[in-house]
Amino acid sequence: MKLKITDLIVEFDVKGRLLASRIGPYIYNGDKEPDIVSTVSEKFYRDRQLEHEDVTLDECEYLYSGSFFYEQLALFNGLMLHSSCVEYKGKAYLFSASSGTGKSTHTHLWLKYLPDCRIINDDKPAIRIIDGVAYAYGTPWSGKTDENINEGVPIGGICFLGRGENKIKRIPGIMALKPFMDQTVRPADKELMNKMLETLNWILTNVPIYKMTCDISEQAVMTAVNGMVENSIDQGE
Repeated sequence: MKLKITDLIVEFDVKGRLLASRIGPYIYNGDKEPDIVSTVSEKFYRDRQLEHEDVTLDECEYLYSGSFFYEQLALFNGLMLHSSCVEYKGKAYLFSASSGTGKSTHTHLWLKYLPDCRIINDDKPAIRIIDGVAYAYGTPWSGKTDENINEGVPIGGICFLGRGENKIKRIPGIMALKPFMDQTVRPADKELMNKMLETLNWILTNVPIYKMTCDISEQAVMTAVNGMVENSIDQGE
């Protein structure tokens, strides 16, 4: 089965109901040859399921097919950032943090308080650099909520979240290296890893990066908007 994900044609042998239920908006019926062909076998999924008895075979296929795609994305100037990503005023804003910190809670406050705001991907958006522009894309792999759209939007900023007083500041890219590496798929293959690091270096050099602490109020949304969308450089300083 061919899918179109991040404007790439991807071929998967889809077996399970979970993955099949998530790929509808990504099905590709054109005649272009695939850019990526999955080499992950059903045996691989079964072996992983035996290692993780609390995970079903369907869930293994869903999880590891995503990992395969995100690793291969390195060959196309791309990577995944574990984050919740929204579009607002034609730009994508990604909020990343460890699981349970509240990134989805924060982006859903954007939906509540800001008109014309929408979720691009609520858990694992892809980032690709195309013609010198960083885009955030929805993918079928978006966590439990299955909130995603099959579109790419230019990135306005990437923010690493923590809990606390509502404050935001822009940080040098080098300060985001460790949190970024903690929240992405790191390919085991050396070539893919090097490609991914090249893309990451470009992102950290060219995309605005922020650090923010916040609560779950409307003020938290406005703090983020003032700092990232309106570029109020004194916000949180």
